[in-house]
Order: sequence, then C-alpha cells, then structure tokens
Amino acid sequence: MKDLHEECGVFGVWSPEPQNMANLAYYGLYALQHRGQESCGIVVNDDGVFTAHRDLGQVGEVFTRDVMEKFPAGTMAVAHVRYGTTGATNRANCQPIVVNHMKGKLALAHNGNLSNAFELRSALELGGAIFHGTSDTEIIAYIITQQRLKTPSIEAAVSCAMYQMEGAYSLVMMSSAKLIAARDPWGFRPLCYGKTPEGMYVVASESCALAAVGAKPERDLLPGEIVTIDKDGLTCDRRCCGTAPQKTCIFEYIYFARPDSTIDGVNVHAARVNAGRILAKAYPVEADLVIGVPDSGLDAAIGYARESGIPYGIGLIKNKYIGRTFISPGQDHRVDQVKIKLSPIESELRGKRVVLVDDSIVRGTTCARIVSLLRSAGAKEIHMRISAPPFLHPCYYGTDIDSCENLIACQHTIPEITELIGADSLGYLPLESLPELCGGQGYCSACFSGQYPTHIPEDTRKDQFEQKLSGGKGNKKV
Repeated sequence: MKDLHEECGVFGVWSPEPQNMANLAYYGLYALQHRGQESCGIVVNDDGVFTAHRDLGQVGEVFTRDVMEKFPAGTMAVAHVRYGTTGATNRANCQPIVVNHMKGKLALAHNGNLSNAFELRSALELGGAIFHGTSDTEIIAYIITQQRLKTPSIEAAVSCAMYQMEGAYSLVMMSSAKLIAARDPWGFRPLCYGKTPEGMYVVASESCALAAVGAKPERDLLPGEIVTIDKDGLTCDRRCCGTAPQKTCIFEYIYFARPDSTIDGVNVHAARVNAGRILAKAYPVEADLVIGVPDSGLDAAIGYARESGIPYGIGLIKNKYIGRTFISPGQDHRVDQVKIKLSPIESELRGKRVVLVDDSIVRGTTCARIVSLLRSAGAKEIHMRISAPPFLHPCYYGTDIDSCENLIACQHTIPEITELIGADSLGYLPLESLPELCGGQGYCSACFSGQYPTHIPEDTRKDQFEQKLSGGKGNKKV
C-alpha cells in the first residue's frame, strides 16, 4: 500500500471467425484492472470498421450492459486500462488511440513511458503535428503512422519506429487486417501471448489476462520483438532483439503484477515469497507474529514467516470496495482512505510483537498510519520490513516515482524513518539481492540505484499544458 501511481495494462485478441470480441476484451481488462483504475477503453474491428468506447473510470463502470450491446461482432479487438504516469486524468488521454490515415486505420494501446518523449513531441510539432492529449501514446501513434506512409506494412512501420523511441513501451495495435504486438528492446514492461483451443490468439500485459479468456500461455515476447497475427497465422520480427540489454522493471515482481502472473519465466508470487525470505535472513528479529499489508505485502510476509519460523497471521483486513490509496489526489484524502480501507484485528495483535511486511515506502505517510493502526489495536512491538530497497531516484519508464524531494529515503536515514513512521525497527530489501527475485535475468532498478538504462534528457517536461502559468514546479510559458 503506497503513494505510487499504477501502470497501464494492454490487451488484444484475434479470432479466425467473427464473434463477440468486446466481451473477451472486457474479461481481459478485468484481469488487468490492478494495473490501472483511472480509465479504460475497447476498440473492436468488424471487417475494417472500428467501433470504440473509452472513458474515465474502472472497467465495470465504463462498460455497462448498454455500452457492451452496441459493440458489433468482429475478428479483432484491442483494449487498455490506464493509470497515467504522464498526462492528466481526462478523456483526451484515454486509450486505445484510433488513427485514420491515407493507408488505413490504426488502434493503439500502450504501457510504459518514453524517456525521449519531449524531444520526439517537439520534433513532431515542428513538423506540423497537432496533439489532442499529453500522453506518450499519441507520440507513438504519430511516429508509427509517419513510418506507415513510407513502408509496405504496419509491422515494418513499427520496426522503423522502434529505432526512434527510447524507454518503455509494450504495444498492442490493430490495423484493418492485422493484430500487432511489440515490446521495447530493453523489455521494461511485460508482454505475452497465448492461444485458445478455438484458435484465437490473445496478447496481454500479464499471463493472468490470458487465463481469464481461456487462452493457454505460449510465451513472453522477447525484448525488441514484434509479433504479427493475421489470417496467415503468427509471424515474428526479431530485428530489434538483442540491440539493448534486457531491463525488465524489477517493481513488476515486487508490486505491479498480479501474483498469479508469470513474467519472463518467473512466477510473481514466488518472487515475492523469496523477497520475504531474504528479508528474514537480512533482518531477523524476535517476534510473535508476521503479518502483511494487504494485498501486495502478503506474499513477502509468507516468505518471512517461513524463513524465520515466526507464525504467519492475518492482522489487517482490507475493505475490498475501496480503491488503492494513491487514487486520492490529496494527502488529506489519502489518510482518510487508509482509515476506511484497513482494519486491524485486535484479538490477533494485542500484546504481540509484530513483524509488518509491505512492498515499499514512498513518502512514509501511509506507512505511518498503518503502524498507528496496529498500535491502537494493542501491538506491543512493530518491526517494519520492506520487500524493496529505498526509493532514491525518479522513474522515467512508467512508474510514478516522485521527485527526490518527496521521497522519504532521500531526506532521512533509516533510523530517522523508523522514528517518523513509529516503528520499533525497519529493514529494506538489500539492493544486491534484487537478482534473486527475477532469476538473475536483466532488470531495471534505476529508482533504487540511479543507474538508468537509457539517456535521460535534461528537459523531461511533458505536462506543460496541464500547469498554470503562475505557479508550480516546471511551469514554463511557451
């Protein structure tokens, strides 16, 4: 439980015969709802005619029965859930984006952030491009469309575009006749595909969405790979594979992905349990009970309990009908939501020495409130264990890690943080143990280490049109 903005989730499906593709996309988005609760959208392809619906809200709110009945049968669909890390919360930034151009149509859904977005947007605007929103997805759509006018196919256009874009992008696209998926050469964001017994192909951010529509996972897309699906089957373009070292976001394993998903061959639940085991070895303590902060701290808490031999228990109950704490725009609202969202079980906690496991500390306010809840329930001692290293640097690849001045670990030592949150002790996952979470494969830990895989330009401003002229950091009149 934290102050972080979620990522996005992408989904695509292709069928050899027309059917209710909107329903399949709906189920896929439900499985990916944890990746974004800000907005969502579905586009269905009925023999080259695109029918789209996008709006602010969660899947069940946006896609009512009346809305779903207006979608035609089709052979393809792309869909998206969003919690924007760049771009305001408005309909202009809802996805998928639909583009009409002289060679056809394109529907595009994107997960990630481009680290060179400001440079690309500036160049496009100088060339006459007009933007309706502020998300990176519009930039990607422009670049692919430009290349499509010069190339023989949509997949060739995507391949050319990949040489211009830096940063994180897992894409699911749809032309009039093809479904295309692409993963950036660093592999920052997850993307996988599977197949149903009926011969449908499904592409999604996580394998849990494949299972939701009855598809058996085939494999993850390789970093830099483009997969094209049409009436001739599935083809792969790997020209961009191996052009950059793999840098899968380590926070996918720590927090973002659903525990039942597998990313690049590593089960997320197992990774989090392993994080708990590492914490138990690195920060042992005498205690009576190990509990996790629902939901993302539970797996690591299980690992801590197994390794330490301290009994695992349920000390906090989550109200499932309250959204994640960071959805609230203001700090006052955030604190209020914590009060409503979590309730301590006094009979389990009173008089106990408790190990409390969570996935991260950003500003420390939410964590402090949870510790206070346990104190009020009678916990004798509270030993905080965090299944991630301290956040020390902003993220430019799609995780809304704040600027350094708002990160508690940048301003305070661990003993100071311990006192500020009201805990008896505090231990973070050691930075050097991160390879153990992802099977030793390449990963990005820039938000912890400051070692960015791509060049980060000095001017990363992307929200100039969402700032008042008279105030606010980064305001520039242009």
